[in-house]
Amino acid sequence: MTSTENAAPPANGKPKPPSPEAALGKLLKAGVDGSLAYLRKIDPDAAADVDTERRRDVQRPRIVVVGETKRGKSSLTNMLMGVPNLSPVDAAVATASYLEFTHNPQHGARAYVPGREDPIPINLSDLRDWGTVLGRLPDGMRPPRRIEVHHSAPLLQYLTLTDTPGTGGLDSMHAEVAMDAVERATALLFVVDSSSPFSKPEMNFLIEASKKVNFVLFALTKVDAYPGWRTILADNKGQLQTHAPRFGSAPWFPVSARLAELAMTLPKESAGELIRESRIAELQHALIDLAKKGHLLQQANVLRSVRSEYIRVDQELGDRMKATDPDPKDAERAKEERAQVATRKRTESRQWSLALSTETQRARVEATTRLRSYMTQLQEQFMEKIDKGGRGDISELPAEVDKALYALSVRLSHDLEFRFRKVGERVLAQVFHPNELQHVLRQLNAKLRHALGTKPRRDGGGGDGAMVVMSSAGMAMMAGRGAMAGAGAIGLAGVAGAGLVIPVIGIGLGLAAGAYMIFKRKSMTDKQQTRTWLREVLGEARAALSDEIMHRFTDLQYALTLALDEAIERRLKQLDAHIANIDKSLAEDKAERAKRKAALNTEREGLRARIKQVDEVLVRVRALAPNAPADAADAPAEA
Repeated sequence: MTSTENAAPPANGKPKPPSPEAALGKLLKAGVDGSLAYLRKIDPDAAADVDTERRRDVQRPRIVVVGETKRGKSSLTNMLMGVPNLSPVDAAVATASYLEFTHNPQHGARAYVPGREDPIPINLSDLRDWGTVLGRLPDGMRPPRRIEVHHSAPLLQYLTLTDTPGTGGLDSMHAEVAMDAVERATALLFVVDSSSPFSKPEMNFLIEASKKVNFVLFALTKVDAYPGWRTILADNKGQLQTHAPRFGSAPWFPVSARLAELAMTLPKESAGELIRESRIAELQHALIDLAKKGHLLQQANVLRSVRSEYIRVDQELGDRMKATDPDPKDAERAKEERAQVATRKRTESRQWSLALSTETQRARVEATTRLRSYMTQLQEQFMEKIDKGGRGDISELPAEVDKALYALSVRLSHDLEFRFRKVGERVLAQVFHPNELQHVLRQLNAKLRHALGTKPRRDGGGGDGAMVVMSSAGMAMMAGRGAMAGAGAIGLAGVAGAGLVIPVIGIGLGLAAGAYMIFKRKSMTDKQQTRTWLREVLGEARAALSDEIMHRFTDLQYALTLALDEAIERRLKQLDAHIANIDKSLAEDKAERAKRKAALNTEREGLRARIKQVDEVLVRVRALAPNAPADAADAPAEA
């Protein structure tokens, strides 16, 4: 029997009113049922997607930790679990992976690598190698997309904690991976530090991520290092009120992971004061309190997703209403634009081809020059190490060179991604007018991914005797969901409000078995032999990378040529359809157009009434959020 069944009836004979939480649960269920039923009528496909989200089993709520680079996310994640250095700190976390911490008495981890059906078991001591770009993966292994970490930390009994990467800040690559983690989130823990207020990329990411996640808690880190943190907190609250008012009342938790970690090194009787000053316990209790309401949080997320779909449909209805009252001049403008696009296709195709070739060649030369600079610096560093080092230092040289080459390949992959985007941006600016880009970019991204992804992959190495192994599968950096990361976050920010995402398969580089064999066979007791070996290895690496760069830009030129041609054809078809719709509306009499517009307006008013009902429920649901500490809750928001 439940405690309710055992309870004695009230003395006055009246039934006991439901708890506030139970009342909110009933309200949420009714809101989700009614909203989804209406969405099925107006957009069955969107309703099917939301239904899938609703059926997702939430055994243990997922709290996803997101934020800019250098904000202290990993340190905070470790201290929430009470396990220093479990999530790698002070290293560049790979942009291709995030760490998901789940409860298990048996410690260990599993890496989910693209292209493999089953996860790869790894030890906790291997997390730095598998989860950071400075680590060392097995030869030919692609970095994992996700690493699931099993640990017995007490907090993980209540929830799953996900630490997202922070390399390069909330740019396109970080946003892509973080948004992938957000897709599975029950709630977000958004981390900012006390050094400065919100940045624009942070705000953009928060707005985009919150379209599907209703609850967000904020952690303000490093409060021990910045005595003026209350001023930053007030400024952050003011920005939220201006740009994302639904988070104006969200709870904030000032914390110091550094003080918490320092307390763990002290005797128990001396650590109490530092633990209190770190304020980590307040955030731990808030997360546990939130996790206990996991089912309600999921329902709120479903309702938030339905609302996002309602907003999209509302915008579409607005466009349809405009089409019922066409301006004859719009048809003339559309016909003129279509004629211009068709003419330019006939007369300027060779010019576009030359522009693409010129931009590609320029970027290839820039990338090769940067490579030469990288390799020169690398050789100087290792030559100096050989000159100053003893026999023990020299014996470790192959492993250090291998590690350095891998780090170099990661850096070069980032460079290639940047240069690919610049080529695409320059070419598009020459081919399309700004008002045309909005019709082109969305489909162009998909075409580029397909064209680059379906070309045959070149063989990567020359066998065990090769000094350098090249592998285009060595590292995956495929741009995908980054296109939805929010305004200004990626690509052609500010150009027609859209973004260009160039897919890049990264470069994997390291010493092959043959290079180790040569090193051991010569024993390298002589420094001159060691210098010769290093020059040969780095010379092979530079030649292989130069060749790979040439092939990459050839691939890019091929893919962009196909994509641009198809984009122009698609634009012509869009203009034809637009002209036909205007002609149809103009052919109708005024009464018929007014009737159609009135019907659309009635439909839109009904939809907006639904949006208002959903908003009322979501406002009530805010009561589920935990309370912030008194001094953080009382911090005034600046006007």
